[in-house]
Amino acid sequence: MEVLLVDPLVPEALAWLQERHDVSFRPELADDTTELRKHTYKTRAIVLPPYVVVSQELLNFSPKLEVVARMQVSADNTDLEACARRQVRVVQARSATVRSNAEYILYGLLMLYRRGMVSALLGRKLSQIRMGRELAGSTVGLLGLAPVAHTLAPMLRSLGVRLVGYDPAVHHAAPIWDKLGVEPVTVHELLGRSDAVSLQVVYASRFRGWINERMLSHCKPGQLWVGVSRSSLFEPEALALALSDGRIDACLLDGASPQFAAEGTPLHGAANLHLTPRLGSHTREAKLRASWYVAHRIHETLTPSIHRDVPQSDFSALDSLDFADPEGPPSMTPSQWDSLAVQKQ
Repeated sequence: MEVLLVDPLVPEALAWLQERHDVSFRPELADDTTELRKHTYKTRAIVLPPYVVVSQELLNFSPKLEVVARMQVSADNTDLEACARRQVRVVQARSATVRSNAEYILYGLLMLYRRGMVSALLGRKLSQIRMGRELAGSTVGLLGLAPVAHTLAPMLRSLGVRLVGYDPAVHHAAPIWDKLGVEPVTVHELLGRSDAVSLQVVYASRFRGWINERMLSHCKPGQLWVGVSRSSLFEPEALALALSDGRIDACLLDGASPQFAAEGTPLHGAANLHLTPRLGSHTREAKLRASWYVAHRIHETLTPSIHRDVPQSDFSALDSLDFADPEGPPSMTPSQWDSLAVQKQ
């Protein structure tokens, strides 16, 4: 077979790809390493879910492999150096979930500002409901200038929010701050001035435990946090203390490690820590964008007539969701809602 799908595409993108290549859909292989190796022996392109690791060993069983594709973003599940040595292209739909994650953060901020909504839906009386706050007029700190922040900033500004920001990799004089309408400040000033913090730092191993007690000691009392970054950015003991002593009133994190607040950890049982299982990217539109992007990049790589000099990794400028090929797939299809409703996620 040419293409092995272990992670499903939306039906429209799948049909488009099947018209051009021999495609096999085998989702059960994600949980069976031995069978997966057997099926990759003659495979040229493979689409994998995030928890399946591409190692040198897997590549050794895949002599014909040209493309490893994922609809989610992560560098930890793929041996990029081994893929580069084998000239296997690594494709990740990095742009597909930017808007969905930005909307998740906006939703999280609104929810934490108005936690009484949940109480009301549970049937509690007005006298039992916690007084809410309005986003308008408040200050939100953007901790990290990942692409999510570029989409989130205008959303928040339109609601009357004052924005301050810090990114360890972006100089305070960079023009992007003015473009986004964000005041660049030090990280300590951001924490001291912000009523709420939006966390979208691009993770690197050197940032493990970066959000520690020294940093969190500058939090404005009663601060709210919403984040879509790696939970390993936090020093668990420091976050647990900040959640218990009033510096952080509530914290909502998406896609945290399963061990982040497990039994026996400092954060286990923290009532004001709320974790969601990567819901930020779990939208129909994000799935649609990612599916079309992956389908097009696979076709582009496997088709000699349109093959051109492309990087071996999609951690590059080749990350646009625009399709240069006039016969390429559309960005939207009329039946997306019906088909996605029945598509197994």
